Amino acid sequence: MKKKRRIYTDTSVIGGCFDPEFATWSNGLFQNFKNGIYQPVVSELVADEIEGAPQKVFDKYHELLDYNAELIHITNIVLELADLYLARNILTKKSINDTRHIALATIYEVDILASWNFRHIVHVEKMQLFNAVNLEQGYKILSIHSPKELFPF
Repeated sequence: MKKKRRIYTDTSVIGGCFDPEFATWSNGLFQNFKNGIYQPVVSELVADEIEGAPQKVFDKYHELLDYNAELIHITNIVLELADLYLARNILTKKSINDTRHIALATIYEVDILASWNFRHIVHVEKMQLFNAVNLEQGYKILSIHSPKELFPF
């Protein structure tokens, strides 16, 4: 039996379900999770970011959890890797949660990180810099894509 791809879903993908620009692909990805095509992976960081979101986004997050989502946690190793991204000036402290999403996906060796954050995450130069640090630290290359690249698949 073929192993399902584990896809780390950041907060932007959940909110994207309600954005006219992104809804088709975010909802398509959710449908793939529901149908068991992919294994959703979310973190406690996503849970924290969802706290202040509108009710419909909060409900969508809980729908994702219902699809047997794997919940991953921030550890000291995750924080150290995120701090290393900051030390290398890939992003600034203002974007610390973005570095933590990358570190979480890296440390937990997900197959793909899905995001609509084109400024800090789904950005060719940033991806190269994140992955340079990952390789230097002995981690695998992290594959980062927008849901549009993942659905339909």
